Amino acid sequence: MKYQTFSSLEVNNKTYSAIGFDKLADEYDLSRLPFCIKILLENLIRHEHTDFVAEKDIQTIATWDTADTEDHEISFVPARVILQDFTGVPAIVDLAAMRDAVNRLGGDAQSINPLNPVELVIDHSVMVDHFGGEDSFSKNTAIEVERNKERYQFLKWGQSSFDNFKVVPPGRGIVHQVNLEYLARCVFATEQGDETLVYPDTLVGTDSHTTMINGLGVLGWGVGGIEAEAAMLGQPVTMLLPKVVGFKLKGKLKPGVTATDMVLTITEQLRAHGVVGKFVEFFGPGLGSLTTADRATIANMAPEYGATCGIFPLDDVALDYLRLTGRDEQQIALVEAYAKQTGLWHDDNTKDAQYHETLELDLDEVVPSVAGPKRPQDRVALDNAAQAYSKWLSQQIDVAEVSEEAKFVSEGGTAPDVDEEHASYVRIGDEAFNLEDGAVVIAAITSCTNTSNPSVLIAAGLVAKKAAELGMTRKPWVKTSLAPGSQVVTQYLEDAGLMPHLEALGFNLVGYGCTTCIGNSGPLPDAIEGAIRKAKLSVTSVLSGNRNFEGRIHPDVAANYLASPPLVVAYALAGNMKMDIANSPLGKDRNGNDVYLKDLWPSQEQIQQYIADNVSGELFKAKYADVFKGSEVWNELNVSDATVYDWPDSTYIQHPPFFETMSTTPEPVSTIEGARCLVKVGDSITTDHISPAGSIAPQSPAGEYLQSLGVTPEHFNSYGSRRGNHEVMMRGTFANVRLKNQLAPGTSGSATTHFPSGDAMSIYHAAMRYKEEQVPAIVIGGKEYGTGSSRDWAAKGPSLMGVQAVVAESFERIHRSNLIGMGILPLQFKQGESAESLGIEGNEKFSIASVSAGQKTTTMTINKADGGQLSVELLVRIDTANEFTYYQHGGILHYVIREYLKAG
Repeated sequence: MKYQTFSSLEVNNKTYSAIGFDKLADEYDLSRLPFCIKILLENLIRHEHTDFVAEKDIQTIATWDTADTEDHEISFVPARVILQDFTGVPAIVDLAAMRDAVNRLGGDAQSINPLNPVELVIDHSVMVDHFGGEDSFSKNTAIEVERNKERYQFLKWGQSSFDNFKVVPPGRGIVHQVNLEYLARCVFATEQGDETLVYPDTLVGTDSHTTMINGLGVLGWGVGGIEAEAAMLGQPVTMLLPKVVGFKLKGKLKPGVTATDMVLTITEQLRAHGVVGKFVEFFGPGLGSLTTADRATIANMAPEYGATCGIFPLDDVALDYLRLTGRDEQQIALVEAYAKQTGLWHDDNTKDAQYHETLELDLDEVVPSVAGPKRPQDRVALDNAAQAYSKWLSQQIDVAEVSEEAKFVSEGGTAPDVDEEHASYVRIGDEAFNLEDGAVVIAAITSCTNTSNPSVLIAAGLVAKKAAELGMTRKPWVKTSLAPGSQVVTQYLEDAGLMPHLEALGFNLVGYGCTTCIGNSGPLPDAIEGAIRKAKLSVTSVLSGNRNFEGRIHPDVAANYLASPPLVVAYALAGNMKMDIANSPLGKDRNGNDVYLKDLWPSQEQIQQYIADNVSGELFKAKYADVFKGSEVWNELNVSDATVYDWPDSTYIQHPPFFETMSTTPEPVSTIEGARCLVKVGDSITTDHISPAGSIAPQSPAGEYLQSLGVTPEHFNSYGSRRGNHEVMMRGTFANVRLKNQLAPGTSGSATTHFPSGDAMSIYHAAMRYKEEQVPAIVIGGKEYGTGSSRDWAAKGPSLMGVQAVVAESFERIHRSNLIGMGILPLQFKQGESAESLGIEGNEKFSIASVSAGQKTTTMTINKADGGQLSVELLVRIDTANEFTYYQHGGILHYVIREYLKAG
């Protein structure tokens, strides 16, 4: 081993051992390296003894030439893996099925265990069924446990059966905030014989927003569940050495401008620049003005601006946060000493690194903003939001069908009198009104991006306090909710005396978990849903989350806006996106006086004083003292003690068929012959369009399947909660109500045409028919295929449907990796070519030549319905040697099983 050296590190009379850069530093100027690349370098040196790290890999990073245009493959071994329950359940299901497979093929089933620490936080299962009441939290929690009992029993079995696997029970917080506030180490310490080896805390997670931890100087990002499972089992994450974009921050935010406004501005700027597949590293004099919570807000939204990660350095700000959150003093001292000794520390004397590209933002120029109506990068300045929404609304096809009585009168006009005969008429309790276009029917302070940040939560509480004191209330059609990322949030809001005011406006606690942002917004009141549908209204949601893709928040809500928590409160008071809340009154006080946003907005000094008085390390210590201890209901769940899971009869957890027919050796890679196109789509198809998410419609294939088993619609739960049942998930693949399959013009959702019969049917039924006919299937897409969440079922579902290749103009990083992980071939049209330019209609027969290791292109032969033939050269998007190995084996987990069998 040419470069591996160890150095001694003394911290408070305890001695540690660390990988040093000594030998490299003698030859190369390592100060040129970005912070994130130094972490990758340490990782390579530490694993120099393995067969997946070559001397050249280390030298390539050490020489760090940003002018180098060659692709360099490297391996990365994360220190740990983090899961949330939606993506974590199928990961543990797969591990259980792998034990079955190893057992069947003659190996030791118990050898299948996570080799690195794995922590799962149950946070995606709570739904906002009840809201606006004192008992909303307890009612939602009771429903959550009832709905998910079978899943929770399975996870408890996994915790007791697998080594290195811990579960944070439901009701404790959201995975990213628990990670930030408690789980993150910043520096790992592992006992190795007589020594304690220290190294950077790194991770991968089965949620795209794993990047939130980058705000604390921890390198990690979201991967598909398949790739995470392999990392659990000791496989390196293979990747191309990333391009690193340096993002220079200077100045500081003006009073009245929030971290949310800042991140929406950064997201817009980075998306416009193009950072897909790249690392983004933040630096510059503006760093010092940002707290770790501010930094985490930016890092969280790396998937929204398209980067693999959005990293901040280890510095005094990070140490301050570790103290604020009650971390052990020895650990804090170790983080500082280790970072300074290894050159991972950042201060005013740190030399700027060399980046492939550099962007800049003056924080002084950030203005209050929202983003919408359909994408996080579509930022709109708050004082232009009403006008922008009205313009968007005027472009919608159905708007002309809405009668004048149902439209909101803007620009100082007055709404029409209540018309009981009109389709938009609603009565809820003592309130009667006509629902209007632009009505904010959901206002959600939801977890993830913002609720880790006390500054915006305290601001929301102070806005609510002032509004409640003036006698203002939310509009009766607004479904309000507060779903914080951890129990710490509600505690400091209560200690500050702000919770009663939030509750007065309907922002009662509904649960601790990922709710509105992932489609767990729950049902709207029946009268509201009825009015929307009958009057064909275009209504809106405002949420403090990170995702607002079409059809994601609620199927009846056409336009969705991301905003800071205090603005969510303001929109609940205003009640309509057509209102210019920056300049027009939000409403009236109890004396009939106009109240403007500026009248409610707290000063920066007031916010900081509330934080200083109510947010402390002791609070964090108290709330996390028993984080792995669940409620009485959780602790009373009975679980199997079998090593190999006994797969009880369940509609939530079923034995997946991925390994049922596999042998000890893989079949040779072959040509895809005579395939048919199952789905043909345009640009920006997200994993939300592909992977089942949200509610299950009774008339859908998944709904029909559940009803055939005696499950009534009120007990369907969500697709996410049923990710451990492949039968449900396969039927829900490509079933998003907003999916527009070009093979079924004029339709949306799960609809396609079977060829050559021409029969119209659901995508699932067409896939099953092709399988019966032994005809392989392909999918054809446009640009940015697979953007969005790191959903493994966006690859697992198509695999079970018989899809053998996806041909697109470009892919999002995680989804491309997931396709390979499930044995699906990702192919890309050459620059300037597309299905449209090549005249591909989707009714043709497709044959794709087999690919071999290192092959960059392949040929697709297209036999047209009229007898013509076309040959197209496609790029093979298997980017690394390891990825080809996984594809060759039919998937990454098949490869791992065979490796375990070889070793055992």
